[in-house]
Amino acid sequence: MIERLLTFSTSELCDGAANPRPMDYRIKPWVGEKRIAGRAVTVDVPAGEGDLIADAILQLKEGDVLVIAGKGCCDRSYWGDFRSFCAKRTKAAGVVIDGAFRDVEECREIGFPIFARAVTCPTAAKNGTGQMNVPVDCGGVRVQPGDLIVGDENGVCVIDPKEAEAIMEKAEKKRAAQERTMREMEETGVLYTRIKK
Repeated sequence: MIERLLTFSTSELCDGAANPRPMDYRIKPWVGEKRIAGRAVTVDVPAGEGDLIADAILQLKEGDVLVIAGKGCCDRSYWGDFRSFCAKRTKAAGVVIDGAFRDVEECREIGFPIFARAVTCPTAAKNGTGQMNVPVDCGGVRVQPGDLIVGDENGVCVIDPKEAEAIMEKAEKKRAAQERTMREMEETGVLYTRIKK
């Protein structure tokens, strides 16, 4: 299912969803692969507090996406080059941060995919508070552990695994209709500004 999700853009997946769940538009790819998909491992931390994230990395399995509910805090960083290095070793698909990260150049060298709101210099506090693998609010969207996270240059969307097949089927139908409409315009020279069903 993850591999199939990667064949769709987040725009297409939102079009296929009855109730799309896109995260805040400011959360975008900064480092590594520009398209990721995987199951959510969640960590909920107070604004500007990041110590528990180190423990959350230990929970990651191959293909997972770490979702950090950082309350949109961008004056402290929840992530940096050392955490990228560690997370890459788990073979996780990436990290989505409702907040900021740092060490941009070093993170780019490591290549672990980072989706975040911003970049900043100072690190987050290390008090150890927060929770792992609980429902979180990230980028204005409720994320359950195990939800499917898909990110690309359009943004990040959250998908209930039970709805994924239906969403992809609807997205595929719209994609096919758009391709047919575009081919017809090329063949006939007639301009359509709406997709023909």
